Amino acid sequence: MNFAFSEEQEELRNIVRQFLEAKSSEADVREQMETERGYDPDVWAQMAEQLGLQSLTIPEEFGGQGYGYVELIVVLEEMGRALLCAPYFSSVVLAANTVMQSGDDAAKAAILPGIASGETIATVAFTEPNGRWDESGIEATATNDGGTWKISGTKSYVIDGHTANVIIVAARTAAGVSLFSVAGDAGGLTRTALATMDQTRKQAKLDFSNVEGTLIGADGAGWNVLSTVLDLAAVGLAAEQVGGAQMCLDMAVQYAKDRVQFGRPIGSFQAIKHKCADMLLEVESAKSAAYYAGWCASELNDELPAVASLAKAYCSDAYFHASAENIQIHGGIGFTWEHPAHMYFKRAKSSELLFGDPTYHRELLAQRIGI
Repeated sequence: MNFAFSEEQEELRNIVRQFLEAKSSEADVREQMETERGYDPDVWAQMAEQLGLQSLTIPEEFGGQGYGYVELIVVLEEMGRALLCAPYFSSVVLAANTVMQSGDDAAKAAILPGIASGETIATVAFTEPNGRWDESGIEATATNDGGTWKISGTKSYVIDGHTANVIIVAARTAAGVSLFSVAGDAGGLTRTALATMDQTRKQAKLDFSNVEGTLIGADGAGWNVLSTVLDLAAVGLAAEQVGGAQMCLDMAVQYAKDRVQFGRPIGSFQAIKHKCADMLLEVESAKSAAYYAGWCASELNDELPAVASLAKAYCSDAYFHASAENIQIHGGIGFTWEHPAHMYFKRAKSSELLFGDPTYHRELLAQRIGI
């Protein structure tokens, strides 16, 4: 088993990094995080048409390229590094994975080609105001009204929920948790953009009042699909966190070399050396966890649930620590709005809580390995 990336995967990384350095610079991120939409449609179109990023893991029969999860990890790591403002995670990692895991060929044919081409922005709405990430947190209901499914309830913290054309909703039927596809402009659906600490990733509250939906997969089989998707999403987020943590480390080390105090670079002081060394250890360990989880995700093997929780817990802690230490090493300037350190700190905090915090995932890990 070789955990080094292939030449093709490294080339993919280089191409994505060059593109994001040009299209997702600090100035671009600041511009998009101030808008309600939260992304640049022109850049989104270029991602689809020039690089084919949206179609990366979608099967060829549905307009995709059919690559595996390891390639997706490479792309997500670079996006985390650049703090890309785009509905990529919601559309590709959440929605496309949900449709692909559902086994519903009609849903695949209806939704995946649009995601692959970049025309469809999609997301998954499953968390509710109760803030729970597990099956018991899904309280929205769906009833079959003469052959038409009607959904009622409230979903919160829905990533890109206010701009998505397609929303995959988890709701309870008589048979249990089921998944439904809902149009973004459906009647009875009220979408409210939420004010978030991390402005680079937009979230929304969705209120459903007898909204028509199309069943995806089998009635009552939704949680089986969703639990796998949440594992895949945790792995994808871990890769993003690794990219951001590496960027924080790079920024801190460069500043420690450049900043002169008492006639010498601050990186020569032992306290700063120790901080940078601790950050390096955590970032490298986080990479190992995220890459191994990515391999498990590409194989969809039995280890995935445990390794996904392990990677999410460890990478969350590593990113948050790296982003905080980056601010400390920068000193006074690190606290200013003009410096990008706070943007990584806020993304680290929001990613730490997304899909469950490290404590939740350690508990999950203990359950999954039978402790």
